[in-house]
Amino acid sequence: MSDTPRRFLGIDLGERRIGLAIREDASAPRGLPTMMRRATALADSDRLRTIAAEGRVTELVVGLPLNSDGSVGPQATATLRWATEVAHALQLPITFVDERYSSQRAEASLGRAARGSNGGAPGPARREARRAAIDQEAARLILEDALNPELLIDPAVLAVGMRESAT
Repeated sequence: MSDTPRRFLGIDLGERRIGLAIREDASAPRGLPTMMRRATALADSDRLRTIAAEGRVTELVVGLPLNSDGSVGPQATATLRWATEVAHALQLPITFVDERYSSQRAEASLGRAARGSNGGAPGPARREARRAAIDQEAARLILEDALNPELLIDPAVLAVGMRESAT
């Protein structure tokens, strides 16, 4: 057995941004000082390859946004496709975690958003920074949730369920 610690890259895939966090074995997850803008799976893979190499990542943990009833919807299907392409490109194993409500939990964890400098609504830069912080916190929560076996998802089981519901 190797003495090399396992390092996990938690990924919260959004439509426009990707939240990232790293955890080593059972240690507390920590957010990365970055958030990625989404591009294509290939371009995302190139950027993630650099982040994974610098962080000595040994496994990807991707939040799977199932519908509230646990079914697979369009966003979960797109996430499965993207994550499979990225994991293949990076040659890293992948684990999927049920991430229903992770963004809402992240928002609650971060507390209320700060008001703008004039006491009103925050400006565009502050709103964008808040969204990035939520994505990063959601990725941290995904890594935390990966320690709970009840939240791990086997994509093969999902594929069987999707085929059965289509017939």
